[in-house]
Amino acid sequence: MNRLNLPAFDYRCRTRDGREEIFDPVRRKYVALTPEEWVRQHFINFLITEKATPLPLIAVEQMIVYNTMQRRCDIIVYSRKGTPRLIVECKASSIEINQKAFEQIARYNLVLKVPYLVVTNGLTHICCKISFEQSNYVFLKEIPSFDQLTL
Repeated sequence: MNRLNLPAFDYRCRTRDGREEIFDPVRRKYVALTPEEWVRQHFINFLITEKATPLPLIAVEQMIVYNTMQRRCDIIVYSRKGTPRLIVECKASSIEINQKAFEQIARYNLVLKVPYLVVTNGLTHICCKISFEQSNYVFLKEIPSFDQLTL
């Protein structure tokens, strides 16, 4: 897998039945090592090590229902009170981040109503803060720390 614009870390990989897998500490199991999963695992590590996000407050591929359709959010970060605060949409590094990715995460946010959204392909990370009261959003230069997310 290629280098990303995220901190390197000691990940665990294995080959099983001819398929490469990587250990996901959130789901506590090995999962297929796809280009998107490579980005997701790096971003999870980034949230834990760089943004001080407690591992138990991270959910991966959590099911939500939008317009009677089941969807899965790549990463959701919860507050200590159990309120969703951040949704992360991960794309493979070969995928350009575009309006379509933001539309996807915005649909998820119609259900979860979190104040922070991130779209990443591991090379580029775009974060915005939603103001539901003012019905607008602001792009941020930096991804907030866990403490900032839960203010």
